[in-house]
Amino acid sequence: MEENDQTKKGMPKKFIAIIVAAVLVVGGSVAAFILITGSPKAQYFKAEQNTVEFMADKVEERYQPEFDWAKKRLDNPVENTVELSGQYNGPPTSGMGMSPEQLINNSTLTVTSQLNQEENQLATDLQLDFGGIEMKGIKMFLDADNAVVGLPFLEEALQIQDTDLSKLLQESDPTFDGAEIDFEALFNQMDGILSEEDKEYLMSEYLMMVYNELPDDAFENESETVDVQGESIDTEKITFSLTEEQLKELITTVLEKAKDDDQLKKIIEQQIRSQFGIFTSGSLPAEMEGEVNTAMEDFRKSIDEALNELEDFQIPDGLTSVIWVQDNLIVKRDFSIGMAPKDGDVSTLSISSDQLLNDSEQNLAYEFAVDDAAATLDINLSNQDHNLEDSITIAGDGNELSYNGESTLEDGTREFERTFSFSSPDPNGSGSLNWSGEATYENDQKTADHTFSVELPDLPQDMLSLHIKNDAKTIKKVEQPDDSNVKNLGDMSVQELDMYFQTEVAPKFQQWLMEMMGVPGGNMNSF
Repeated sequence: MEENDQTKKGMPKKFIAIIVAAVLVVGGSVAAFILITGSPKAQYFKAEQNTVEFMADKVEERYQPEFDWAKKRLDNPVENTVELSGQYNGPPTSGMGMSPEQLINNSTLTVTSQLNQEENQLATDLQLDFGGIEMKGIKMFLDADNAVVGLPFLEEALQIQDTDLSKLLQESDPTFDGAEIDFEALFNQMDGILSEEDKEYLMSEYLMMVYNELPDDAFENESETVDVQGESIDTEKITFSLTEEQLKELITTVLEKAKDDDQLKKIIEQQIRSQFGIFTSGSLPAEMEGEVNTAMEDFRKSIDEALNELEDFQIPDGLTSVIWVQDNLIVKRDFSIGMAPKDGDVSTLSISSDQLLNDSEQNLAYEFAVDDAAATLDINLSNQDHNLEDSITIAGDGNELSYNGESTLEDGTREFERTFSFSSPDPNGSGSLNWSGEATYENDQKTADHTFSVELPDLPQDMLSLHIKNDAKTIKKVEQPDDSNVKNLGDMSVQELDMYFQTEVAPKFQQWLMEMMGVPGGNMNSF
């Protein structure tokens, strides 16, 4: 009850998200839109932007072949083959027929896909070797309008258009509310959800508004020598502080604008719809439309609630953010804000960090605290002549999640060893995921071999492992399906479809499956 009462008195979750977006995200983005001057306000945001861009550049330098290949995949049609297999090295098991370890060690799944993002075309071919039983010829082709499926036990390929699929679903399922299935929507999902136009709108209308609303005298600078991870560094200290009144005025300005901003509401609604309608365009089924409408109504109500509650909301010490800058990069920061609903106990969020950043090493140590609860984030990245050593650790309340990795890059081939670990006070609550392998990037092709294994208190590391072999290359075009013998399912009624699958598809599948299993004549009566 106390928790529910506190939630009702407190600030709505969406309100908190808006504050975070308005106050924090602005730091790494708005500098691109302002005329850089010598003012402490401009220097503050420029330092934030420079630091974000520096880290992004260092990550790209570390993994340049991977970034180049990712761009090549976006700009060209690509064929990608992935082969999965397992390896069991545990104690042998007894029993009739093939043992589990024999089955695991003699099975592979191979998926070959061809994708042309620009032309909205995807083709896949699946092959399975299950303990010596081979299944081939399972194919699928998808474009903006059609889906074509080839099955090894049918002479004809099965084809259907997205418009016909919508019609058949509506006819066969009375609860289906007539959403338009749109295969092109799947390809659009691959492009990313937020358009460049929407990003530009949010940056110019909100981030710039926040920047312009911030008073110049909220920023002060001075020279100071500070200790950063054992090093004494001469820095420019920039203090950004807002009183309770100033912060409330800023939040009110943002919320008042958002409340009447039809373009923002349109962007938010589009993001919500995209989560429901991966294969749909136009209107959603009534149930989903109801959820979208409810979410939008919650958004509108949350703004009204936040505006009504803001006047009595407690932010006694306002907001304070201090950064220490050397060579246009942030080497140290302190951030704090205390908040509470009316008559509630103030909770203080504080963030502090030390950052040593240079071309070969980036070492960051963060501490996040809310009252007496604290968590730490330590990042140590080293790049010495393409020899990478990484260590990332998140710790709090006795639990620790860590990543450690080493890799070398020579002549386009990266060899690596990576470990993800988790530990907790519970003796059985620890373990690790080990990932090793190599990847070679050469012009228009890529080859890679990966091995994954899990290590737990009762499971040795080498007992069970997963192997993934990946070959990829750019191609001129996606292979088109053979249309010489196609069964168009869209030309059939629901009753005709039901009859077709019962009298033709099911018997042929049964016969094919029995033959795969070695049953003479494919007849189940042979058992």
